[in-house]
Amino acid sequence: MFIPDENLTKEQLDLNDGVVTMCALGIALTGTVVLESSREQGRRAATLIPDYHLCVLRRENIVEFVPQAIRKLEASKDRPLTFFSGPSATVDIEMTRVRGVHGPRTLDVLIV
Repeated sequence: MFIPDENLTKEQLDLNDGVVTMCALGIALTGTVVLESSREQGRRAATLIPDYHLCVLRRENIVEFVPQAIRKLEASKDRPLTFFSGPSATVDIEMTRVRGVHGPRTLDVLIV
C-alpha cells in the first residue's frame, strides 16, 4: 500500500516497509546517490527510517566523478543534501562491526 509522506512521525515512518523517491543525481565512480530535500526526493527522515528505499534515477542525472556532481549541485547548495554510498556501519568498543545502523538496510536504484 502506498502512503504519501505528509509529515509522518518517526514512529509512523518506522511502521512502513519502505519508501520510493526520485533522486537528484548519481555518481558513477563511487556508486553514490544524492538526494535533495524535496517533495519528489523526500525529507531526510522519510528516506533514512524505513528499512527499504527504492530510488528512481534518471539516466541524464548520472555523472562520472564527484567534482562533476558538486558543480551540478551548485544550484542546490542551500537545500539539505543526503549522499548514499553504501550501507552505514559502526563498531562498538570490542570492535564488533554492525552494518545498516543509519538509513535503509536495502537500497535499490532504478535507472530510467
